[in-house]
Order: sequence, then structure tokens, then C-alpha cells
Amino acid sequence: MKSYSYVPRGVCAKQIFFSLDEGKIHNLYFEGGCPGNLQAISRLLEGGEAQKAINLLKGNTCGNKNTSCADQLAQALEAALAEDHG
Repeated sequence: MKSYSYVPRGVCAKQIFFSLDEGKIHNLYFEGGCPGNLQAISRLLEGGEAQKAINLLKGNTCGNKNTSCADQLAQALEAALAEDHG
């Protein structure tokens, strides 16, 4: 299992931490942001396929921003998968 840390841009969360094991998400944690929503996302995605999470979350926006914590997570997961396969 490999651990990752990602600094999101344009959102309230300050950092995203997660691990990937054979393409599955584990130990997802957001530092900052909306605690209830981000804790729920973390619980819902635990053990799930990273690519499925990317497909679901990529492009989600928050308010008048062109991104969201969920979208930033999708970008972080994409980068991690590319690193694993690159």
C-alpha cells in the first residue's frame, strides 16, 4: 500500500491524504474543509476503486468556484494512478 499527500487548490481543504492498494482507496482524510461532508466522502470511498471515484467526482464544483474538494480529490487520485502506472 502506497500513501499519498496532495495540496488542493481553490478550496477550503488544505491537504488530502490517502493510500492506494491495487487501485483501491484507503485511509482517506481531508485536512480542513467542511468536516461533515468530507468525513462522509472518506467513509463512502473507503475500499472503493479509485477510478470509479474519479469518474464520480471529477468536475464537481462548490458554490461559484470552478472546483470543489471532491474535484480536487479526483485530481489527486488521477495523479496517484498515473504515478503508479507511469
